[in-house]
Amino acid sequence: MAAILLTPPAIEPLTLADAKLYLRVAHDDDDGLIASLIGAARSAVEGRARRALITQVWRITRDAWPPDGRFVLPLAPAIEVVAARVYDAGGVAHETDTQAFGVEAGAAPGVIAFSPWFVPPPGRAAGGIELDVSFGYGEAAADVPQALVQAMRLLLAHWYENRGVVATEAGAALPMGVDALLTPFRGLTL
Repeated sequence: MAAILLTPPAIEPLTLADAKLYLRVAHDDDDGLIASLIGAARSAVEGRARRALITQVWRITRDAWPPDGRFVLPLAPAIEVVAARVYDAGGVAHETDTQAFGVEAGAAPGVIAFSPWFVPPPGRAAGGIELDVSFGYGEAAADVPQALVQAMRLLLAHWYENRGVVATEAGAALPMGVDALLTPFRGLTL
């Protein structure tokens, strides 16, 4: 299953002013650096927790419909299916009614349920199904769980204070506490 980011988050869960306050930076000389570190910290937290923090849209591609009528998604929390396409044997995309798909609220990883008899089979063997799915906790920074924002702050502070530092031990790349903050948000794998 491939996942492609179509619409990135419109804002960051942590503002530049909040980040500077946390870092105790009173000057504007490093604003560009701090802003880029905020984005990098969000991306790192999203990747480690497999969660989208602020609403964003991803395209999920599959070769076939799962026989049990459930798509397990690479991210959580899933909000809704905003578009669905099935490709025929000639490679032509046909829109599918998004009402045929239901997002299982609170599932981690995200899950989309559908009725297999309401969706046409793909005609091409590879990438015959595309679902555009919105993920995230909401449009506002206040919607994001504070533990995830704190993990961003810890990463931001670590990267700001330790520019260019290379980890020499396994797992030493993350400051203490980040994993503890992210653990409750990770999906279980067996």
